[in-house]
Amino acid sequence: MGRLLLAGGAEFGGQMAEPDLRAIELAGGLEAPICILPTAAAPDNNHIRAGLNGVRWFQSLRAKNVFVVNVIDANSANDPDLAAQIRHSKLIYLLGGFPRFLGETLAGSLCWQAALDAYHEGAILAGSSAGAMVLCEYFYDPYEKKVLRGLNLVPNACLLPHHNTFGRSWADLLKQRLPDAVLLGIDERTGMLAVEEEEWEVCGGGAVTLYRSGSARGYGRGGRFSF
Repeated sequence: MGRLLLAGGAEFGGQMAEPDLRAIELAGGLEAPICILPTAAAPDNNHIRAGLNGVRWFQSLRAKNVFVVNVIDANSANDPDLAAQIRHSKLIYLLGGFPRFLGETLAGSLCWQAALDAYHEGAILAGSSAGAMVLCEYFYDPYEKKVLRGLNLVPNACLLPHHNTFGRSWADLLKQRLPDAVLLGIDERTGMLAVEEEEWEVCGGGAVTLYRSGSARGYGRGGRFSF
């Protein structure tokens, strides 16, 4: 089994070096194949720019084998050639954008199954903002103001990205709609990395805030928690 990295947003902007370097190390080092999935940026035709930003960012961290796999709609999500590229990656990175489009495009697709196969055989599966949101059992679509089912790699959880800017404003609403779920507020420039079974560690300069059982608790760099 691989590891999950959930990031709070502002990926590729120069502030995510700490969690991303950890992910590269766990994926096998600077030669490991790193796949950027720009799916969440496709609805506003931003996927090409966003994907190239991802390549440049990981190359700035000295990664040698970084590439974009343009899964941008239902057809490409079921392209066996694209699925094969994902399947052979050691770090698969879902960037931010439109969470509902991302979740619905990947769900049940060949490319998502390829990502799961790689993950179950040791690859790192990472997501930032919308990319992290859909990896949980639930996610909030701010455009339609609905709670939807995610891809469920993090059961009974819902993620609030950009928590230090606007994400915390979702907390009261989501506590009402998901009273039994754990809410994960992740700041920008921050990630939570699965380090052991059911245990997570905070990486980066911000904090992760857990909302559960009517209380909230924050964890800074190096803090560990389970839920």
